[in-house]
Amino acid sequence: MKRIMFICHGNICRSPMAEFVLKKMLNENGLSDRVFVSSSATSTETIWHGQGEPVYPPAAKELAKHGVSCDGKRSVQLTKADYGKYDLLICMDSNNIRNALRIIGSDPQKKLCKLMDFTSRPRDVADPWFTGDFATTYRDISEGCTALLAKLKKEI
Repeated sequence: MKRIMFICHGNICRSPMAEFVLKKMLNENGLSDRVFVSSSATSTETIWHGQGEPVYPPAAKELAKHGVSCDGKRSVQLTKADYGKYDLLICMDSNNIRNALRIIGSDPQKKLCKLMDFTSRPRDVADPWFTGDFATTYRDISEGCTALLAKLKKEI
């Protein structure tokens, strides 16, 4: 089974959006039993006393507009041990890569990348935290997950 973890700063917007968009795509393509998907944060800001926050309401609302549920998701932090547990650690932006490397130490197996690297237009996923533009973020994530799914179909 292929194991994928999406990573962003707080694990309440972009990375859970990617997690649940890809899970829906995998389910629709009959591949949900062949790929395990999760998400995490590089920061502890959204994790209080061992309990994470739910997906940020505007992010959950944007997902719901597209028939994607994120019910029950709570933020968790990336750990050094996650490097050995996952085949791909997919970040939303360059800052996430830098911060993930601080946590995991190094990337000798080249598991760390950005979601939009799978597309024909590599870039950072738009960050809605300061703009409030969750629609653009969803479009980026959908584009990235579609490209990732095409790659996965060839590998599994």
